[in-house]
Amino acid sequence: MKEMRFFYVPDATECNEMPMDEALHALRVLRLKSGDEMFLMDGKGTYYRAHVTIAATKRCMYEIDEALPQEKAWRGHIHIAIAPTKMMDRIEWFCEKATEIGIDEISFLNCKLSERKVMRTVRLEKIVVGAVKQSHKPWKPVLNAMMPFKEFIAIERPGKKFIAHCYEDIERIDLFDQLKDIAATGSDEDITVLIGPEGDFSPEEVNMALEHGYQSITLGTSRLRTETAALSATMMTQLALRK
Repeated sequence: MKEMRFFYVPDATECNEMPMDEALHALRVLRLKSGDEMFLMDGKGTYYRAHVTIAATKRCMYEIDEALPQEKAWRGHIHIAIAPTKMMDRIEWFCEKATEIGIDEISFLNCKLSERKVMRTVRLEKIVVGAVKQSHKPWKPVLNAMMPFKEFIAIERPGKKFIAHCYEDIERIDLFDQLKDIAATGSDEDITVLIGPEGDFSPEEVNMALEHGYQSITLGTSRLRTETAALSATMMTQLALRK
């Protein structure tokens, strides 16, 4: 079977030329030429079967032959808000794997015990786009800029909201048990999970989140690294809410 070639073109129906990065990959790596078939993805739920019309040195023009709307494989909206680790490669790993599994939105938190207070999302965007293409995900997750913890939790959000932490003196419920209960209702519930820095959220931050309607949760009996905890929460939510 001929391999399907996917390219990320967010405004696929509004133009007829691929973005520079995608064009260079199509022309220099895959060596596409005029008439070759390919598939475009807009990151908003639709694939497009298309063919190359002009293959120039650095420009690749196309014509859409058919729009192929896709159905989302999970219910609701999965949103993970994570405090970035000191080593960016660990956050890059999380964003890549979470995208492959399936996630709608990723936010970054500046917490009291955060080791990383500043970050850029330009490289992460490229990693996420690569993961979208590799895993053939019709939807590209939204990446939000880093935000102070207090500001993030003050924003009104629909659905269920959870904060994961390791404080045994603060009552916690099991996330997966809660997700199974939500799944049993068959509702398209939005899920937001907060994952703290390597030193955890401060007790004050946990209590502040509880005051804003977040539920205190555990991800199991193991003590997990920040990026592992975030990926575990993503996987649990996927398993519970998949269609």
